[in-house]
Amino acid sequence: SRDLGLTYAEAGIFVSILHVSSVIANFGSGLAVDLTGRRVLFQGLSLVIGALALFAFGFTKAYLVLCAMIALIGGSNNLWHPPAISYLSSVFPDNRGYVLSIHATGASLGDAVAPLAAGALLAWIGWQGVAIVNAVPVFLFTLVLLVWLMPKDKVQKFGDVDRARGMGVREYLAGLGAIMRDKAVLGLSLAAGVRTMAQSGILMFLPLYLADVLGVEPMVLGTAVMALHLGGMVAGPVAGVLSDRIGRKPIVTAGLAATTIVIVGATFVTNAVAYVACITLMGLTLYAVRPVFHSWLMDMVPAEMGGSAASVMFGIQAVLASLTPLIGGVIADTWGLIEVFYFLAALMLLANLIVVLLPRVEEPTEEEGAGSG
Repeated sequence: SRDLGLTYAEAGIFVSILHVSSVIANFGSGLAVDLTGRRVLFQGLSLVIGALALFAFGFTKAYLVLCAMIALIGGSNNLWHPPAISYLSSVFPDNRGYVLSIHATGASLGDAVAPLAAGALLAWIGWQGVAIVNAVPVFLFTLVLLVWLMPKDKVQKFGDVDRARGMGVREYLAGLGAIMRDKAVLGLSLAAGVRTMAQSGILMFLPLYLADVLGVEPMVLGTAVMALHLGGMVAGPVAGVLSDRIGRKPIVTAGLAATTIVIVGATFVTNAVAYVACITLMGLTLYAVRPVFHSWLMDMVPAEMGGSAASVMFGIQAVLASLTPLIGGVIADTWGLIEVFYFLAALMLLANLIVVLLPRVEEPTEEEGAGSG
């Protein structure tokens, strides 16, 4: 934001565009995945789009062009999640909490390494050079994904019956209608959306707080953000296994409550080293519940509607998360950055309240399917 001369609100627009474009892409991603069954193909397509947009960052400073590239990255983000979560959930139905937590751990590993690498590279090649360098491994892993998994993604297995890839339009619309009428699915998605509002705010305003209030160097800033994601890497698999054994709801409520407490407590810490320790603890609680939300959702819906159910949840998350940067930017410009974190803690508290009100029943029978809530 300093290099481009942006205000907090203008920087917030970048993040809002990211989430709004996710919403737009979300309308078609679940439909395309469930109708065609080509889950790996759409994962590869999302990576290519995101990598091309990231590569383009290295060649422009025009605000509107950057906004357009951010929109493509946001769209690719929601093109990835429905097929990825649906694929893993259907392949490992009995251990989806653990498997999706490993999936999230991989994401957290990337999120953890990227800020540290970016912080180290910023002083050497600048932010545009960093964007170009970060795009290269995305292209490489796209090839690995398509070569390794594409040949295996030929048949979807639902229960004991192997079906041809995809499903009929009429069958799909009936299933989607059932999902949209399911109060438990919508309630869970709303809670996940409010939690994502807080996560979006943390990811945006935490680096700003470290740089503008605590005055840390880029390397320390990158280390702090890495610590946030490392905490999630440690806690994610533990939370996933526990959710498979004792249920999703206890793990989600405990994680949201702990995150609320940590966010508020961190506002009283002024030492940079101590603040990094708080950030690590925040990551432990914040990211641990993310795959549990996804597992809980997959428990609620039929396997063949997994992509669309994920789209519903991620669509709600994207809509709500798009509001946080704007609201947070106004709060920061008006009162200060610390007040933003009180707002984020209130969001976590609200998400927990919604979860508490959800029914404990998580795994409908085959006859019940979606719409049982």
